[in-house]
Amino acid sequence: MIHGLLWFPLLLVFVLLTALGWLERRRQNLYVLWAQGTELAKLDGSGAARLKEGFLTWSSFEAGSFKEQGSFEIKKLELLELMALTSGEAPLTNESQGRCRLRLIGSGKEMDVPFSDAERARDWMNELMSRARCDL
Repeated sequence: MIHGLLWFPLLLVFVLLTALGWLERRRQNLYVLWAQGTELAKLDGSGAARLKEGFLTWSSFEAGSFKEQGSFEIKKLELLELMALTSGEAPLTNESQGRCRLRLIGSGKEMDVPFSDAERARDWMNELMSRARCDL
């Protein structure tokens, strides 16, 4: 009896990890469908983003689907800044890593796209600016 009770917590951990793995697989499968036909797409802990037909849209994963958080037309992009996620209006330095946000500025609008990784955000900055220049 006592031997069985010792294994019970491991059984609970196994069931929990299995459930979390199933949820992550479901999220990734939904992302694949959501990102079909895009020019540029990302999925990370901060959410998903895609560039499709000249519009950048970003979403968060809620209740088994992607809920759109915002959209920005790339043709109207004037300035792109890499900002720290939590420290207000402080720009991110080149050496910084970790969570951050891209600030999109254009047509009198400012919108922020969250990223979990600063390196990926820098790559997106370069790609978005090159596409904005190509559309001009």
